[in-house]
Parts: sequence; C-alpha cells; structure tokens
Amino acid sequence: ETEQVLLALGEIRQLLKEIPLLFTFRSKKEGGETEISDEAYFELNRQAAVSGLTDVIDIELFNDEAQIRSLVSDAHAAGVKVIMSNHDFHKTPAQEDIIYRLRRMQDLGADLPKIAVMPQSPQDVLTLLSATLTMKEKYATRPLITMSMGKSGGVSRVTGRLFGSAMTFGTVGQASAPGQIAITQLRELMDILS
Repeated sequence: ETEQVLLALGEIRQLLKEIPLLFTFRSKKEGGETEISDEAYFELNRQAAVSGLTDVIDIELFNDEAQIRSLVSDAHAAGVKVIMSNHDFHKTPAQEDIIYRLRRMQDLGADLPKIAVMPQSPQDVLTLLSATLTMKEKYATRPLITMSMGKSGGVSRVTGRLFGSAMTFGTVGQASAPGQIAITQLRELMDILS
C-alpha cells in the first residue's frame, strides 16, 4: 500500500508544482477512516517524508515517543517540516491540558504544534481560544495551530489568528472534519475581521 500512496503523491506533486504539499494519514483513533498498525503508520509517514514529494507531514502526538522522535529527525533531515497534531472529537480538555499537549509537541520537535477539540458548550470554545493565547504569549517558540470543531467551534477557525493560531483549514468540496468552512466563505469572514 505504501507504493500506491507514493505513486499518488508523485501525481499530486506534478499537479501542484511549487505549491506546498502536506501529507497526512489520519489514524482511526484520531478521526481517520482506516485502522493501521503503529508500525505501518510510522513507515508510511517516513516514506512520504523522505520521498522528496512532500513539504510537510502530520504526525499524531499520542504515539510512541521514540518513534515520533525518529520520524521527526528523518523528516527534518529530508528538509520536510512537521505538523504534530492531536484531535479530540469528543470533548475540549481543560486549558492546562491543551497547553501541556502543545508544549509537548514543541518538545518533540514539531515545527507546527496543532490541536483540534470538540466543544460541548460555548465555554469550551473560549477555553480553546484562551489556551491558544496563553500558549502563544508564555510558551510558544514557534507558530501553532488550534481550532474548536463543529458548528459552534467555527468562530475559532475564523478568529483563531487573533488569539495566536497561525493557520486554519477551509474546505474545497467535502469537509474532512466537523465545522470546516468553505474556503470562499472563510476568506470573506477573515477579511472582514482583519
């Protein structure tokens, strides 16, 4: 299967030319469609990173630390940046836990720490935004990406940069996560707020 993924990456690379290409295999435990072993997950990401076809890979935080460090090292040696991510599709952790996870990603060598959480109330969205601001002001040594998912979390996708999130995700076609906003609407809303 890795060979098929690399072939697909080659085709995408040819189409995108100089546009940066982010490779993500989202595991089932983090909201993806397919279950694979940890060994297969790391091998797939390693092959994508060293293939010369990707510019950025996404590594999930909750994995074996030694495997993460090895993959980050291989990616960086190949000139590939690393987004390290955590997705909680059930809840919004406490502010301290969000900050801990983002700091942990930094410690493991992520170029861009990323967390996406599911709000159960408007207060949860504020918790995420407050954690983002605290992280940026007190602990961040690099850009970070944060978002609250679902419809009520949409405000974090539009205003996140005001609190310290360096990036957001919009859709072209079908959404890959709850609450993603179409890119045309997202640009319009962000322009209004800038």
